[in-house]
Amino acid sequence: MAQKIDATGLICPEPIMLLHRAIHEASPGEIVELVATDPTSEKDVEKFCEYLNHELISKDISAEILKFKVKKNSET
Repeated sequence: MAQKIDATGLICPEPIMLLHRAIHEASPGEIVELVATDPTSEKDVEKFCEYLNHELISKDISAEILKFKVKKNSET
């Protein structure tokens, strides 16, 4: 079951810090879902996944809500 992080109302860098902590605590292959409202979260999550080799499974961006699903890499 995926962990879900509600970072609505938080601004950079808080959403990515919460994602980083959740990924760190997750098991390899586990999915973490992040829900945010800060538009900068889109680039932050993309760069986070690219830099740390996690898989960005999905992103759903609307005018007010950004939803991401990130799968922790298995190289831990």
